[in-house]
Amino acid sequence: MNGVKLHYKIYSAVQVMKMDRSGFIKACDTNLKAVRTEFSFNQEKMAYILGISKKTLVEIEKERSSLGWSGSVTLCSIFHESSVLNETFGDVFSLIHEIAFENSEPNYRKANTTRIWWHTVSEKKGFIIEQNIVSQHYRLVAPDNSILASSFDLDDLLKLIG
Repeated sequence: MNGVKLHYKIYSAVQVMKMDRSGFIKACDTNLKAVRTEFSFNQEKMAYILGISKKTLVEIEKERSSLGWSGSVTLCSIFHESSVLNETFGDVFSLIHEIAFENSEPNYRKANTTRIWWHTVSEKKGFIIEQNIVSQHYRLVAPDNSILASSFDLDDLLKLIG
């Protein structure tokens, strides 16, 4: 697979680029068993934690069913410290935010002051454009540290700050 080593069928950062809602759900479905294994949970315990039946969990792990959007967000929220999910998505909350609010203008949260998943791409007029080192998406951070916009297209954010 072009030199990309997959562990437990983990989606790599290369596969995550330009991810949309369906791609995010598919990556969560694919990584569900790896996350369960990472935390040493049996199927019954994992199903309980996620609020689904054991039968549904088994069907998802056998690629016959899906977590869907809500289940995928639940998985990533509960297991946000998972190394499997961090290797797959990087800053998963920012990615979920980007996908959830695509083409919308919500009130954005404040950026973390510890930015281990981000590097600065551009600074202008007190605004900072940062790129996620794993998923490669960008975010526009205002002088007051609030996240104003995020996009997979750098030019979209550059236009916003002129």
